Amino acid sequence: MRIVIGDDAALMREALSKLLEDLGHAVVATARTGDELVAACAAHRPDAVIADIRMPPSFVDEGIVAAQRIRADRPGTAVLILSNHLHLRYATELLGDMPEGVGYLLKERVAAAGALTDALERLCQGECVVDPSIVSRVMGRRAGGPTVSSLSERESAVLQLMAEGRSNRGIAAELHVNERTVEGHVGNIFMKLQIDDVERDNRRVVAVLRWLRA
Repeated sequence: MRIVIGDDAALMREALSKLLEDLGHAVVATARTGDELVAACAAHRPDAVIADIRMPPSFVDEGIVAAQRIRADRPGTAVLILSNHLHLRYATELLGDMPEGVGYLLKERVAAAGALTDALERLCQGECVVDPSIVSRVMGRRAGGPTVSSLSERESAVLQLMAEGRSNRGIAAELHVNERTVEGHVGNIFMKLQIDDVERDNRRVVAVLRWLRA
């Protein structure tokens, strides 16, 4: 996988680069600012981009803005936004605009190499990946909402794990059930949320997006 990294902290850029290269990926460029990140992506055309949410000059949402520009230029580029803190508004704004192939994780999650690799692979496959802390907060806030309340407790648990980017196999392992059982729950979720099997849409992404917007 060819990756571009954007972060104002040199130490973070170096640490992520080493981690990814040790895992067999190619870090083709790094950037300190949002503008540099956009330029690097235009020059190198990477498979995936990892960007801090806050970058110079204002340290507000340059990573989000850069991600939107990159995806507008090359919609197939996977984008993983990292943050030191949970910013629910930015996460839902980003995922609401372009959920396929986009993820939002806290930086503490990427300390585990397996979590970072799994997230990037899922994003490149068109999934969306949401940090578990965001999932928990949204689930708690919307537990009584009409859309979520139509799901059973187990279906809600499956949808929560889907939002975290888990595969059916990963969900089965987490819930200690077999994959066929998970497939049944996923089918029920699609049915209850009225998500039709349309070829142009990734139904898992649509389900997560509908849940985020509920």
